[in-house]
Amino acid sequence: MLILLVIFVSIFSLIAYWVEMDKLIQFDFHIITFVQSFENDTLTMIMKFFSFIGDTVPVIILTLGAAIFLYKVLHHRRELFLLIGTMIGSTLLNVVLKYLFQRTRPDINRLVFEEGFSFPSGHSMAAFSLYGIVTFLLWRHLKTRNGRGLLLTFNSLMILIIGLSRIYLGVHYPSDVIGAYAASGFWLFTIVWYYQWLQERRLQSAEAT
Repeated sequence: MLILLVIFVSIFSLIAYWVEMDKLIQFDFHIITFVQSFENDTLTMIMKFFSFIGDTVPVIILTLGAAIFLYKVLHHRRELFLLIGTMIGSTLLNVVLKYLFQRTRPDINRLVFEEGFSFPSGHSMAAFSLYGIVTFLLWRHLKTRNGRGLLLTFNSLMILIIGLSRIYLGVHYPSDVIGAYAASGFWLFTIVWYYQWLQERRLQSAEAT
């Protein structure tokens, strides 16, 4: 777990430094150009759909749906707080980072209108946090390798496609998305580590009594 935290912090720090020093202009431009070279009406409609899924209101609805499932179906209360804490913390972290870096959005071939700062991508952070924590919470309830494989594959694809949609639509640089994944990954694994630490302490206390 600690190794993953170090990796995410290192990736984010490196991307953030390069963003501040304007070292990623060519990198971002070439990737945006490549991604948008596939532009067509059908693909644009698909990408707008996935971008919408990563927006604030749908993310809130999906989070509430997952919370209800945890509470009503699986009867988990502590996991419910973990889910809510993950999403609230990820959102606050994104707001703070956007304010600190204040990077303007790309203006190459913008297919939709977006306001606010660019780095890191809020949609990408929300997707990583939501689908990442759902994977963690549901993993132990799926006993088969196929079930776990489907869960991991679906949630990974959702994270990747939502991030890609922001690049395709021209509202984020690729470095915004990569930085968002790293920042959200750090937060996700931090709160999961803390949650597991608390669980171990509760177990030790119960055994001691």
